[in-house]
Amino acid sequence: MVLTLLVVIALAAFFGRKLFTHEAPKAAAPPAVPVTTAKVATETVPVARSNVGTVMTVATVTVRSRVDGQLDRVDFKEGQDVKAGQVLARIDPRTFQAQLEQAQAQKAKDQATLANAQADLKRYGDLIKEDATSQQTLDTQKALVNQLTAALKADDAQVHFAQVQLDFTTITAPISGRIGARLVDPGNIVHATDANGLLVINQIDPIAVQFTLPESSFQAVNKALRGAQEPLQVQAIDRDTHEPLAAGKLVLLNNQIDVATGTIALKAQFPNSEHKLWPGQSVDARVVLGQRADALTVPAAVVQRGPDGFFAYVVGDGDKVRVQPIGVADTVNGKATIDKGLNAGDRVVVDGQYKLTPGARIVESKQGGAAAPAASTSPAEASAASPSAASPSAASPSATAPSAGTATVATGAKP
Repeated sequence: MVLTLLVVIALAAFFGRKLFTHEAPKAAAPPAVPVTTAKVATETVPVARSNVGTVMTVATVTVRSRVDGQLDRVDFKEGQDVKAGQVLARIDPRTFQAQLEQAQAQKAKDQATLANAQADLKRYGDLIKEDATSQQTLDTQKALVNQLTAALKADDAQVHFAQVQLDFTTITAPISGRIGARLVDPGNIVHATDANGLLVINQIDPIAVQFTLPESSFQAVNKALRGAQEPLQVQAIDRDTHEPLAAGKLVLLNNQIDVATGTIALKAQFPNSEHKLWPGQSVDARVVLGQRADALTVPAAVVQRGPDGFFAYVVGDGDKVRVQPIGVADTVNGKATIDKGLNAGDRVVVDGQYKLTPGARIVESKQGGAAAPAASTSPAEASAASPSAASPSAASPSATAPSAGTATVATGAKP
């Protein structure tokens, strides 16, 4: 009986040990993450500096009456485009017409008086030869003729002044541009001293964009200006769609740096026949300084942003990705120029970053043909497709934001 019990205990201990020491099966490796990749390319790209700018008019004129009177009528519509010299309004001219006629009458009177004095002077000249008059009488008549001649010149000036005053009753556009709101209605009495005027004309073709660059960019811009045969080219870019709106030229590099902000002001001028630029509009102004040969470029969607700056997912051995810090010199038309961190030929992830973690294994997406266009998608379009990518919590490499969203950040990078 005791022996049987011992045998049972031994068998239970043996099988219990086998039960608890049995090795668990190894966990299956995580599946490869489907992504779209591209290789770092080398090409010649423009060297540029950019910042936010404000569209402003080349000229703004407040049109005022130059004489006092009743506003008879206006010959323009609010928001109308006008040409220089075009009639805009008319003031009651009757008072000024009467003043002109009065000045003309006075001139005619003085002309007749002068003609009579000149005839008397001729007669006195004949009489003096026969000693029929005195020299004093002749000299007095000469002085009278000179006096009347001067009075006639004053009459000419009065006629001219009255004519100018009459002309001022017809108000014309001093510049070509677009009219704003009408500030005075017909029938009101207007004065030359009125502060607000009748209307405001803004010249919007051509139009200007004023922007600033950091003090650190001054030497590069100044060097490009001194070495260029023609004005530097400037692009005005829509801040939402990142589409170029107009191409113009740099017309001003300010003569001093603002010590309060550490920036220098620049101004560019653009043709604006299609009115794509409007006064007060905010645009990205991009001034091209030259060309950079053999620059490293990647699709803008490659560029991600984390707590420590820009980075990209680089595909290494075994199709495993690593986080690579990079420097972005510029981003234009969906293409980022890289100045550090990558080498030509490196394979980088263009789409699908939000699924990745460092060391993850990737596989080229089967929808590569459809996903490829995403590599050239503009930053603004990508941002609109994934607005959540801008959240700070999604910026770290371990929980990266969708690649399209972070391309917008790359666009804002400064060299």
